[in-house]
Amino acid sequence: MWRRRRRRLGTATPLSPPSSPACGQIRPTRPTTGRNTAWVKEYYAAIAAHSEPGGYVNFASGDDQPRVVENYGSKYPRLLETKRRYDPDNLFHLNQNIQP
Repeated sequence: MWRRRRRRLGTATPLSPPSSPACGQIRPTRPTTGRNTAWVKEYYAAIAAHSEPGGYVNFASGDDQPRVVENYGSKYPRLLETKRRYDPDNLFHLNQNIQP
């Protein structure tokens, strides 16, 4: 029974050329990065007054570096001390970075 099912699945999936996308329905779209970035920044500015301070650090990006202190809140001084002690050369320096 397994062999029959496997054979059927094998013929049901057409082979595609190596240059095609991994999923046939995905098509490249025009870049809209600038427009999207502007919209997000405008939205953020509009709701900031109605939001709690800080943010979810796993969603932080490179341009959120000025908000690191705000994101960690009252825990920031202790995290800074730990960072200075265990990572003074800033080896772990990607997003959500605390500068030593």
